[in-house]
Amino acid sequence: MRTKFDEQLEFLNTELIQMGALCENAIASAAKALLEGDDELATAAIALEGEIDQKEREIETLCLKLLLQQQPVARDLRTISSALKMITDMERIGDQAADISEITRLQNIKTSDSKLHINEMALATIKMVTDSVTAFVNRDLDLARSVIVYDDVVDDLFDKVKGDLIQLIEQKKSDGEYAIDLMMIAKYFERIGDHATNIAEWVEFSITGRHKEGQTV
Repeated sequence: MRTKFDEQLEFLNTELIQMGALCENAIASAAKALLEGDDELATAAIALEGEIDQKEREIETLCLKLLLQQQPVARDLRTISSALKMITDMERIGDQAADISEITRLQNIKTSDSKLHINEMALATIKMVTDSVTAFVNRDLDLARSVIVYDDVVDDLFDKVKGDLIQLIEQKKSDGEYAIDLMMIAKYFERIGDHATNIAEWVEFSITGRHKEGQTV
């Protein structure tokens, strides 16, 4: 019985890796579409939202079956309950990557070299998502905690983007609407970083039984 349960937990890990990879692809496609003004990439990022939503439903069903059929306790219970929390944040990451691409496509936005801080934000958030899922699969507490700390990097980049956009408006007031669109995009990347942080915090909970909100199991 335990061997079967371990196999199911391993399958859960595999499914989470796949969902994480979909999120990474969505963010990367959205960022590249923004940088290059590529409508096809923007459309691809939007399409990935549906795949991420489907994967969330599949993992949720798997977790609920494990809870009902296996009635796990202690560490196993924390692992499954943490996975349920994580997929909610990953689903929202997919939503926000799609939102970025919707703005890019509808407003015909293409960033110039002077706006590369947004591209840096994208790369930073991809790293956070990748590392948080890897931390869960490998039960790597140090990696999870490094993701939480790394959110400060994304926040700093967000401040730099705001500075970039203030300069843009000062230099050319007619670019005000364009600057607002870019600010919305930067805010979505900042939120993606927040969701990756949430994932890492649930990884910490799955390992230690402690969560920053005071929850213990």
